[in-house]
Amino acid sequence: MPEQLAFTQLLNHLFARPVTALLSALHFPPKYPEAPISNPTAMELLVFGFLLLAFLLVRSQLSVERPSALQHVFEGLEGFVGNQSADVIGHHSEVFTPFLVTLGLFILTGNLLGLVPGLESPTGVPVVPLGCALCAFFYYHAHGIRKHGIAYFKQFLGHQDPSMSIFMRIPLSILMLAIEPISHLARVVSLTVRLYGNMFAGDMVILVFLSLLPIGLPIAFIGLHIFVAFVQAYVFVLLTTVYLAGAVAEEH
Repeated sequence: MPEQLAFTQLLNHLFARPVTALLSALHFPPKYPEAPISNPTAMELLVFGFLLLAFLLVRSQLSVERPSALQHVFEGLEGFVGNQSADVIGHHSEVFTPFLVTLGLFILTGNLLGLVPGLESPTGVPVVPLGCALCAFFYYHAHGIRKHGIAYFKQFLGHQDPSMSIFMRIPLSILMLAIEPISHLARVVSLTVRLYGNMFAGDMVILVFLSLLPIGLPIAFIGLHIFVAFVQAYVFVLLTTVYLAGAVAEEH
């Protein structure tokens, strides 16, 4: 049996049987049928539930005359991401703001979750940052295809200089066709490793110093961990915005 957090044990106690049956029906039988829900999955569900509750709370209290403090926080976040998108992407960037804000909040909440006793950061496990990176990957490609149609894939042939002879352009296009897909897949790896490495290292540093010196010095590392959590969420959203800008730009 794998080591389980208290929240994970609760979920497995309540839903182990239907989850195991579903995974088996999909031909992915769990290694531990009595505990098919892992700690990272449980933490992701906790983050999802927390954000859903926060969104519903803000929605129920929306007011023009007397906005709540929580509404101010969400409006400030939406404005910050929206302004950044407008600077990076340009005109009509507001359509991407809901996805970018949600992505950033999910990552930030996951980063900070490990500071709560009895819980851990789901972003400190490779599969969760990989999932976020794949969401960003498919999202910006989908919008690139939506904007340009089949012509979107011309970017994989590289920039075509009209002054070049066809005998130069064809070999260069073949070379770029081999390089460009690798560069796009490298973005997924980069987003995953950057987020996972920083959050895993932060969690390990806090655990080591808490075991050696329970008070005093660990507080400084907790503060540093909070700072890194915000920075990593911001960097992830910023890079996704840059990739979106390249996908929907008029000139590739």
